[in-house]
Amino acid sequence: MLILRCPAQLQLLEETLRKSLPTTLPVLGTVMTVARGNPVCHEVLVDSWPNFSIVLTRLRPEDHRDPRDHYTNQLAVFYRDKGALQALLEGTEAVTRERAFQILGMQDGLDQAVQEVASARGLKVE
Repeated sequence: MLILRCPAQLQLLEETLRKSLPTTLPVLGTVMTVARGNPVCHEVLVDSWPNFSIVLTRLRPEDHRDPRDHYTNQLAVFYRDKGALQALLEGTEAVTRERAFQILGMQDGLDQAVQEVASARGLKVE
């Protein structure tokens, strides 16, 4: 996953996400915050640029204080392709399993994909 830090990239992403409201709402707010100075220490990740299939926002890993605090470790996701979501959950370092987390998204299939990956790994999902 690529971390977007360039203001021009963040602005272009923001414009792209606005075209798909309301499903992009969970990530759009964080993208806007990061583009405007990032006072809350979040980061924006994409699988590729500029033709991305998935956007993930999260607190920067170095700012985590308690690995059991799933409120601090909130992830927001928007995906164009369910396969990209599956790949994110199954095999990237962007979503670490050493910490409790909650994942936010408004798209159909998100809950099912999380449940499938968790049950395949024998993990508990609430």
